[in-house]
Amino acid sequence: MDAASHGALPRRHPLLFHQISVLLLTFSAYTAFHASRKPPSIVKSVLGPEALSSGIGGGGWPPFDGPSGPHRLGELDLAFLFFYSLGMYLAGHVADRVDLRRFLAFGMLASGIATAAFGAAYWWDVHSLGFFVAVQVANGIVQSIGWPCVIAVVGNWFGKSPRRGLIMGVWNSNTSVGNILGSIIASSVLEFGWGWSFLLPGFLIAAVGVLVWAFLVSDPRDLGFETAAKEVEMNEPGVEPVEVLDLVNGEEMGLLGSEQTPEVDSVTAIGFLEAWRLPGVAPFAFCLFFSKLVAFTFLYWLPFYIRHTDVAGKHVSHKTAGILSTIFDVGGVLGGVSAGIMSDRLNARASTSIFFLFFSIPTLIAYRSYGSISMQLNIGLMFLSGYFVNGPYSLITTAVSAELGTQDMIKGNSRALATVTAIIDGTGSVGAALGPLLTGYISTRGWNNVFLMLICSTSLAITFLIHLAKAEVSNKMSERITSGT
Repeated sequence: MDAASHGALPRRHPLLFHQISVLLLTFSAYTAFHASRKPPSIVKSVLGPEALSSGIGGGGWPPFDGPSGPHRLGELDLAFLFFYSLGMYLAGHVADRVDLRRFLAFGMLASGIATAAFGAAYWWDVHSLGFFVAVQVANGIVQSIGWPCVIAVVGNWFGKSPRRGLIMGVWNSNTSVGNILGSIIASSVLEFGWGWSFLLPGFLIAAVGVLVWAFLVSDPRDLGFETAAKEVEMNEPGVEPVEVLDLVNGEEMGLLGSEQTPEVDSVTAIGFLEAWRLPGVAPFAFCLFFSKLVAFTFLYWLPFYIRHTDVAGKHVSHKTAGILSTIFDVGGVLGGVSAGIMSDRLNARASTSIFFLFFSIPTLIAYRSYGSISMQLNIGLMFLSGYFVNGPYSLITTAVSAELGTQDMIKGNSRALATVTAIIDGTGSVGAALGPLLTGYISTRGWNNVFLMLICSTSLAITFLIHLAKAEVSNKMSERITSGT
């Protein structure tokens, strides 16, 4: 081995080691965030009335028992998600200006305390609605720190890859894995008292937060590496060169318009309004508003729906309903990965999102109409619902957000990514807050109305991407004509 290649090896191998470490730590961090958000959906059927029309019986935990119980549970979801969405805008703005490792670790530790505080109400025998709302407000604010931070850290280390959809699709399974883990943990200890369903996930996110504080390196430059956007070659014989992490031109993908955007300094953090004006940001943000409304309605109400809907003439237990709801998230994992692979091959994010959104409509109709026939059919249709509902949600919150936050129009500004991510996911989180709230009210008039709301929301999500999808198709046709000549 010559001297040049010998000198390259120590550089390449530590970089690869740290990249893997960053992926694992950020994956674990956001898995813990979602695991700590899952308990409210698992304990809904315990806190609220057993059923209003299914004949299961009464029960509940004041002030959530009685006919108004579902309304108040929906208001709790609103308290969390509304302040989560507001906090997201602020967190993204702050994350571009502070130490990401410390900010993320703080958010995780604070989220652990807030989650545990909700569960502590079980042992403290708290029945004040104000207490639960205050805890959810605080939890929403600190939980909003997570997403802009982990996306910014991953963006720092991995730059702009033409295989971003696949990488982010696999990595973003952290949300579904977290939902599954949180459902299993919360359901498994529910029989010992609903407080444990909050206490254990709260401890989990705090423990992972300590690991983040101790080991996460938020930027490769902190260790003397060049930015991830530059190629690091490995000259060892028999090993392929590391792929240049370059962004595919945004105009070729239909994400960018032809108008010019003022050049942004690569060190100065981009402004909030400037980020909104970046091509592609607003359409995807509003699409995510409606698609996240659907996804989070399932996240917060699916166990409750399963518990209060008979399958083959029978009702399942609280624990079984919580565990069964993980099937939706299993479908979501595969849906996110599939959407990433498809978008990479087509080089068309908007068209891929529309494909998944379109097929989620008949799937939702089938789940509502035929899911009660048998447990096997219920599980299969629930899996398909998760597959199509979570596909575009996963794609937009990861690959699209990272792409738009590092597009050529802002000259590779490394301090714009968290702001753009926060705008897109923050806008989506407003929809996420609205969906569970409306479900709390609409469900008392029948679940058919809830599914109608979900189908209408999906249809609206499609409309915001039609213009971008047309641009992608037009570009593809132009490329074929050019290559043919």
